[in-house]
Amino acid sequence: MKTQFSRAAQAALIAVAIVGSTTISRADIKDYEFRLTEPTVAVGKDKIVTVQLINKTTGKPVPDAVIFATRLDMGADGMPEMSTKIVREPGGEPGSYRFKAAFGMEGRWTLSLGAKVQGETGSVESKLVITANK
Repeated sequence: MKTQFSRAAQAALIAVAIVGSTTISRADIKDYEFRLTEPTVAVGKDKIVTVQLINKTTGKPVPDAVIFATRLDMGADGMPEMSTKIVREPGGEPGSYRFKAAFGMEGRWTLSLGAKVQGETGSVESKLVITANK
């Protein structure tokens, strides 16, 4: 009887050790980043800017993120007060996010984005520089 109990206790301890050492592999919010598909755009109205949200560990695009913050200004050229309206556009490949904006002058524009990735805590925040040329 004692040997059965001690074997059961040993088996339980081994099971606890195995389960306790196993962790669920989840990505960290720092494993995600936005990337511009094209870093330059022509000056003018209704220009489309496309970014991809990438999982840096897998290199794959991340679809269905919730974009909750967008701003486009000339902060990269020291003029953050020079901002323009930016609107999310439908369409594009999974993991790609399209925006329409007016680039009123040449220079470097900063696109600031914030997004939530499904199943992750925290948010992805990014500042990307787009160069507007004539």
